[in-house]
Amino acid sequence: MFTELSEKLEATFARLRGRGVLTEADIKDGLREVRRVLLEADVSFQLTREFLERVEKRAVGIAQLKTVQPAQQLVKVVYDELTVMLGERKEGLKMSTLPPTVVMMVGLQGSGKTTTAAKLARRLKGEGRAVRMVAADVYRPAAIDQLETLGKELGIPVYADRATQDVVRIVRAGVEQARKERDRVVILDTAGRLQIDEAMMEELRRVKEAVQPDEILLVADGMTGQDAVRIAQGFNDALGVTGVVLTKMDGDARGGAALSIYGVTKKPIKFIGVGEKTDALEEFHPDRMAGRILQQGDVLTLVEKAQETFDADESKRLEKKVRKEGMDLQDFLSAMKQMQKLGPLQNVLKMLPGVNAKMMKQASEADPKRLKHAEAIVLSMTAEERKNPGLINGSRRARVAKGSGRPVSEVNRLLEQFREMSKMMKRMAQKGR
Repeated sequence: MFTELSEKLEATFARLRGRGVLTEADIKDGLREVRRVLLEADVSFQLTREFLERVEKRAVGIAQLKTVQPAQQLVKVVYDELTVMLGERKEGLKMSTLPPTVVMMVGLQGSGKTTTAAKLARRLKGEGRAVRMVAADVYRPAAIDQLETLGKELGIPVYADRATQDVVRIVRAGVEQARKERDRVVILDTAGRLQIDEAMMEELRRVKEAVQPDEILLVADGMTGQDAVRIAQGFNDALGVTGVVLTKMDGDARGGAALSIYGVTKKPIKFIGVGEKTDALEEFHPDRMAGRILQQGDVLTLVEKAQETFDADESKRLEKKVRKEGMDLQDFLSAMKQMQKLGPLQNVLKMLPGVNAKMMKQASEADPKRLKHAEAIVLSMTAEERKNPGLINGSRRARVAKGSGRPVSEVNRLLEQFREMSKMMKRMAQKGR
């Protein structure tokens, strides 16, 4: 997400930081480079111009600063204005005071609307809300089957009626059933088209009129750049959308859609899809996203993700044991498995400040089977060796390597990683006392 944009902006600011003292001419040159980078990232020309006008206005006088590094101050101005461009503040779902809250999903075919409906339902269910989905796409072959399959996987009921193609009748009945079952939220998966057409919009307008949704979320493909912005404007003009979900943001998107959609429509991006699995939906925080783009990290999102994915009981057990007895190799393996739940290493690194392109490249090239290999090595040890790794001498290492099918060098590397992690855990435990 934004990899190319981030790297180019960082290179621009690195050149400015390298000069130490900045002149007004240096700042203007830097902003010209920022303009080029934003346009290459497919941000609209009008928004880019307005963005740079605001930055330049605030940057006047930065060159005269003596107490703060001027380049760092310029980065702060760019960060603030990027946050404004992305929507200023997070906006969550508007929940109705009188349940059920009706969320209507709209968008073109192929944008990931049905999967996003399921992702959102999973998220709301995880928050303790009773959710129901309504299969209102009666045109795309197997759309109803897809939603029912996802609902079954997630344990979320799906209302469907294969006996009619009257979409208004289907959504009315689905919402009524949700009301009878005392569901808190009902999500309508409506039909998309290959392109915006009047017949589709008219049907969606009738659905809106029939059930008066609390939210109309446009699902747009983040990989399509300015097309996504044009589509957002079309849907907003016809329906008055209340928010946007950008999908496929884990791909090599140039970022133009995310940076332009709010500026053009003034409708907030509420969620972003960052993978195919049903848990790969993140709340959109403009300030945190601006930090990611400027390679300042997003530690808050990482912490929240960890809280959602880690096994709380296992984490408490591990912490208690480390405080009292220290860590053994079985604990080390357990901790590694917990970390893997956060997703691919490069996705975790993106949220840490100061991670450069070289580190990201190394992470992307890391062997995804490494945890399996580590598990094989640990399981090839005796219970006594796992509890007291100091016993593992040269001959024992050779035996473990043979038993796990891994080279001795890999066994040595794992033991070194264990020692480093053990030291770190000990320091953390001492600080927490």
